[in-house]
Amino acid sequence: MHPEFPHQDIIHLNHAAVGPWPLRTAEAVTAFAQENTVSGSRHYGHWLEVEAATRALGQAVIGAQDPGDVAFVKNTSEALSIVAFGLPWSAGQNIVIPHGEFPSNRLVWLMAAERFGLEVREVELPFDAPEAALLAACDQRTALVSCSAVQFASGLRMDLQRLGPALHRRGVLFCVDAIQHLGALPFDAPAVEADFVMADAHKWLLAPEGIALFYVRPELRERILLQEFGWHMLADSGDYRSYALTVAEDARRFEPGSPNTLGIHALHASLSLLLEMGLDQIEAAIDERWQHLYSGLRSLGCAILTPPARHAGILTFRPARETTEILFRRLQDAGVLCAQRGGGIRFSPHFYLPIEALDQALAVVADDSGGG
Repeated sequence: MHPEFPHQDIIHLNHAAVGPWPLRTAEAVTAFAQENTVSGSRHYGHWLEVEAATRALGQAVIGAQDPGDVAFVKNTSEALSIVAFGLPWSAGQNIVIPHGEFPSNRLVWLMAAERFGLEVREVELPFDAPEAALLAACDQRTALVSCSAVQFASGLRMDLQRLGPALHRRGVLFCVDAIQHLGALPFDAPAVEADFVMADAHKWLLAPEGIALFYVRPELRERILLQEFGWHMLADSGDYRSYALTVAEDARRFEPGSPNTLGIHALHASLSLLLEMGLDQIEAAIDERWQHLYSGLRSLGCAILTPPARHAGILTFRPARETTEILFRRLQDAGVLCAQRGGGIRFSPHFYLPIEALDQALAVVADDSGGG
């Protein structure tokens, strides 16, 4: 058992939905609450230091070039909305997205298309060549492609390093919903030539809901028409007497009002754990657990719905004999947290889960799968 994850009554195979907090994150939240109770905002200057430190940790997780390239927003949906309703569209342009995207990365583009006279093209992604399918849907009127780095249902992992440069050669913007990637795999926004990256913190980043990381390529920040305004986004946000009202040049321009200080303290703790572990090491540990589950499920006759050569942390499968619904209920009753997605059951293990816990989950599946 990992010391940061002492829970014993569950087997947490649901990090693609809502991940648990590490112990240090719970302690950071408790300490912050206690400080507020005892001292109020007396140490607000320290809170600002934690905010700056957390921005630097976010920079490392996204692979940005500077801490000022990272904004804190409420969630992935808010970040997508900033992009969709802030870009200077021209009527008749089109946006390309994969078919079957999570609703956040579909609804926002459909609403923007309705407002600005755009077309949304939804593309089926073949597992053997998903990037080629997206590129084939682009034409001279394509303004932007938006896709998840890892598909939430199938677990398909996109080759972002192939997709981003190919889109830029065509003059097409590249938006990446990285919520199923950050915290599970290393990420390098400049290397994949991402223009926009967003990810809520409550999945693989092991932090609370209500806070997310948002990256905009620095050259594009001023192209985004701002929709919300407040003191925190100003270049000199501490000078309340100033009438200059100059918006910050860095990503703080997307943070209009008072920050989610509690969420930032929690996120700081969670990101510190991930970076102490090392994202390369975390990727390797998750892959080991994925392969263990993959081998076990195959031996039980389950149908694997996630492409093995294209996986990240998600493994979606169908049971050999019983229905998905029945097996899902049995897993829940046995304390195995998972989800029903993509026509099957989705397991999503993180680095800290012991192999013995995975074997316990496989034993539940084996109860009625015809396996040993």
